[in-house]
Amino acid sequence: MTMLTPEQFAAAQKANLEALFGLTAKAFEGVEKLVELNLQVVKSTLAETQENAQRALSVKDAQELLALQASLSQPVAEKALSYSRHLYEILSATQNEFARVAETQYEEQNRKVQSLIDNAAKNAPAGSETAVAVIKSAITAANTTYETVHKAARQAVEIAESNFNAAASAASKAASQAAAAQASRTAKKA
Repeated sequence: MTMLTPEQFAAAQKANLEALFGLTAKAFEGVEKLVELNLQVVKSTLAETQENAQRALSVKDAQELLALQASLSQPVAEKALSYSRHLYEILSATQNEFARVAETQYEEQNRKVQSLIDNAAKNAPAGSETAVAVIKSAITAANTTYETVHKAARQAVEIAESNFNAAASAASKAASQAAAAQASRTAKKA
């Protein structure tokens, strides 16, 4: 049975380092996007808070204050939903890249193991066919298990994404209805 040559070992290490640095770059890219998103939220929140404080100070009676309060509730809910969507997109894109690299690495390692097993089978002494068959069977079972888990994980991600979108849509609709109801109540009191 042949082992890895120094050149093959060096090539494998180089590929692993490239994958690691690629994932690190993707992780930092995700962090940068998250920081940028949070800075945008802070800037817009400060500007809106200043504007809303000035509007509140110019209110002349309770009815105007109630109307102002009602007009502010829907945009806040929509902005929270928008933030959640952007956050989800950043996290999802980063996770997808990690999954893609992991899958590529798995496939490459699987190919190498299969090649090693095939090479060992060719060079195995007579009478060891059963042992080689057992090893091949174990690898096939492991691959089948991996594929099953991978498919289940993919389905879970798709379901979670669908649920997130449904929840975001429902929350947006509820916020709109609540703002409309508050505006209606305020209009009736006026």
